[in-house]
Amino acid sequence: MNCSSRKMPTQRRPQLLVLVLAFAAIVSGCADMGGIAPRAHLADPQALGLGKEIDAIPTSPANWPTEKWWEIYQDQQLNTLVEQAIKDNPSIKNAAARIDEALAVAGIVQSESKPQVGARISAGRLRYSEQDFIPPPYAGNYAWSNSAFLSASYELDLFGKQSHSDAAALDNVHASQAEAQQARLALQSLVVHAYIDLSLQYALRDAEQSALIQEQKLVEIAQRRRAIGLGTQLEVSQAQAPIPVTQGHLKQINERIESLQHQLAALASGDQRTADTITRPVLKPIAGIALPSNLPAELLGHRPDIVANRWRVEAHAHGIDVAKTEFYPNVNLSAMLGFQSLGFNGFLNNKSLMDGVTPAISLPIFTGGKLRSNLGVQTARYDQAVERYNKSVIDALHDVADQISALRSLTEQQHDTQNAIDLANRSYDLALRGYRSGLTDYTHVLSAQLNVLTQHQNDVRVQFGQLNAYAGLMCSLGGGAQIRTEQSEAHDDN
Repeated sequence: MNCSSRKMPTQRRPQLLVLVLAFAAIVSGCADMGGIAPRAHLADPQALGLGKEIDAIPTSPANWPTEKWWEIYQDQQLNTLVEQAIKDNPSIKNAAARIDEALAVAGIVQSESKPQVGARISAGRLRYSEQDFIPPPYAGNYAWSNSAFLSASYELDLFGKQSHSDAAALDNVHASQAEAQQARLALQSLVVHAYIDLSLQYALRDAEQSALIQEQKLVEIAQRRRAIGLGTQLEVSQAQAPIPVTQGHLKQINERIESLQHQLAALASGDQRTADTITRPVLKPIAGIALPSNLPAELLGHRPDIVANRWRVEAHAHGIDVAKTEFYPNVNLSAMLGFQSLGFNGFLNNKSLMDGVTPAISLPIFTGGKLRSNLGVQTARYDQAVERYNKSVIDALHDVADQISALRSLTEQQHDTQNAIDLANRSYDLALRGYRSGLTDYTHVLSAQLNVLTQHQNDVRVQFGQLNAYAGLMCSLGGGAQIRTEQSEAHDDN
């Protein structure tokens, strides 16, 4: 039986295609988008300053952080901990998995812009009706119905729907990559700050141990004075009273040291046995600061969080474009080639051949406001993305200003704390000499001793505050992250 379809005259196919395209062009002018448009605007970084005090800081084009900015502390143990954290921490692996997901989604989206080819083969045995179009001897009898087809389809991207979808998917890939860099930077920051805190606790322990030694010496002096009749048991008790307090402080500091070692082990490798190998840090002080030139504008390309938010804005801008194309006709071309027959005799000969080409156009005429609502959703998401981006820019400049102000203040405080230490030591020496000679009572010595300890602790906190503020400044400047920042210029009108 010859079941092949009638072939359309070849001279009419181009005419039909031209007719379809002309119809699509005419009706596309009827799309009504209801005047829906974005309301948010990207912040201009040049209009955002850092303040007069910050502007007075020296600048240099070379002062952006390096990729391994923490190496300025010159502590090999810190370098090792940061490298381990970047390699093994679950947050980094999770960020890498999000990149893989975004790439896979982009692959799915891009596949829709390519021709689709499929094959279908079927064979079934059934009894055919005597009242249908099936001729004898098949009518009223069982027979095999067989078919084998190749089919292909291709959607014409006349209004840019697919190209905008592809661009949005790639923008999301770039955003995921920037977010992975932000995760790396956040992890680096956690390790460095915890390590500086660990070094601070060791320094505070030194100060408490020095105070304990002084307190024990004062007890010996009080006991000698009592032995020769110059002092009383009250003075001895007063001298002994601070010792348990200082010993308690030492225990608290030791507990804090162990806690920080455990924290660093968890960040670096997850193996708590690593904590037993972490020794006392040896951090080098930071000698002065300078800011990169053209800071507000160039900060946008160095901060991973800002770059990620910018890519999200681009992705949502393309989402608006995709929503707009839904108002226009969709044109699809499909073709098929294969064989179909009843029974196996002659299944694969020319008489069973079927082929055809089908251009199709679909146009939304009445959708109950669905298309405008979808455009409104995409526009609102774009506005939200823009405001998130603007907030990240403002927060970044605020963060930089805070860290620079902290560094400036701590530098000034260091001069003051050193003077305070000199005065406290002098007062303590005078009080101790007076006590030994019987000119003053023990309360003056105790007060002077407490003041010495307080001033040493203040000086230590200022020194390590500078190290922390410098680390904060490096992170607020982007931490030397290597990020793709080229943005599309196709959506400036949004």
